[in-house]
Amino acid sequence: MASTGSLEDHTTTNSVQLDQLDSAKSLPKMKPDVEADVSQSLDHIPDGGMQAWCATIGGAFISFCTFGYASSFGVFQDYYVLAGTSTSSNISWIGSLQLCLIFLVGFPAGRLFDAGYFHSELLFGSILYLFCLFMLSLADPTKYYQLLLAQGIGMGVGGGFMLVPALSLQGHYWKKRRSMALGLVVTGSGCGGIIFPIMLNRLISGADAVGFAWGVRASGFLSLGLLVIAQLLMRTRVPGAKERAEQPKPDILGSLTDPSFVFTVFGVFLVYWGLFMPYFYLQLWLNLHGLSSTLAFYTIAILNAASVPGRIIPNVLADYFGTLNVVIPVSLTMGVLVFVMFGVTNTAAVIIFSILYGFFSGGYIALVPSVFAVLASRPEELGIQMGLGYCFTSLAMLTGSPIDGALLGHGTILHWPKPIVFSAVVMILGSGVTCIGRHFLVEKKGTKWT
Repeated sequence: MASTGSLEDHTTTNSVQLDQLDSAKSLPKMKPDVEADVSQSLDHIPDGGMQAWCATIGGAFISFCTFGYASSFGVFQDYYVLAGTSTSSNISWIGSLQLCLIFLVGFPAGRLFDAGYFHSELLFGSILYLFCLFMLSLADPTKYYQLLLAQGIGMGVGGGFMLVPALSLQGHYWKKRRSMALGLVVTGSGCGGIIFPIMLNRLISGADAVGFAWGVRASGFLSLGLLVIAQLLMRTRVPGAKERAEQPKPDILGSLTDPSFVFTVFGVFLVYWGLFMPYFYLQLWLNLHGLSSTLAFYTIAILNAASVPGRIIPNVLADYFGTLNVVIPVSLTMGVLVFVMFGVTNTAAVIIFSILYGFFSGGYIALVPSVFAVLASRPEELGIQMGLGYCFTSLAMLTGSPIDGALLGHGTILHWPKPIVFSAVVMILGSGVTCIGRHFLVEKKGTKWT
């Protein structure tokens, strides 16, 4: 019996040692558990809650400071032209480059977001953006290269490392109401497009003018406060890069050969090619057609004010009827409205045009993130899908306004029909190409509510 007990004790001791050894071996294997937590977190999207709303509010502040500032470039366009910086076409390259880089940088920014570097790229983008904004205040408005470096390149790259990650983050918190959340985030740019033009116009050349330098600095201090708040509000629901296992490489080639992705992104490219013409040139149109200088002063603000409900209402409808089902008629309407510019020659016509175009263009801009999101097969691909989509469409933002400027010409004789017809035609064509992309997406997903 004693030997039996001794054998049992020995067996028990060996079992305990083996269990301890197994436990020790399992300690380094924490990464797969974290990876499982990543998948589990993205499988159970809350569609609400305090953190979700904080992420949306923080994203709106980032959109306010980046895209909102860029969409106010019409104020700078008018000021630089009158200051004799360069031709209208050359000057428009500054605003176009800024818009382009905000979204072109979205490709690496989206990849870094999917890899868990959200907070790192947000901090880097904020520092770079604010540095270049304050450098712009020190630039000489008659020196084209200084404006191009600070406003076109620096602010564009810095904004890109903030905006696309802020948009992608919404997919981790919202599913059924994702279009609504993205619409609210992009509404921030509409609010920025209201405040910044009025602020800059009054401080640079208005009755309360303090000059170009201090006008830009004032906008910089406003952006500084909002970006700090955004940094404090936004949190991710998944572990950072250091806590994750090695991520599988995204199937970029698969996206680039997917007909629904190719046609939809090309359709968005065409629409963006013509979309910003009124934002860049409407204030100049009014000044050169002898309309009220006060009305010209507030034109861009009216466009952006009308875009605020436009960035909410269509997105709410998209959650019920499908994103592509809403974005196609919106883009078609924009193309028709640009043709109407031929008749915008009095105060009432200007106000009506600004309200209608602001509403539909704001709706389109807010729907585009949802368009790219609906093309993603899994939540883990949201960042890379948005980054890829914006990477290609950013080229339209880069070239669209300079093409308009080249068609318009310079000097005393300007050819307005050329940029108007070009912008209208490409937007209408873009809505048709998006229809083809929708056809392939319906076949892929098996539902017409896309």
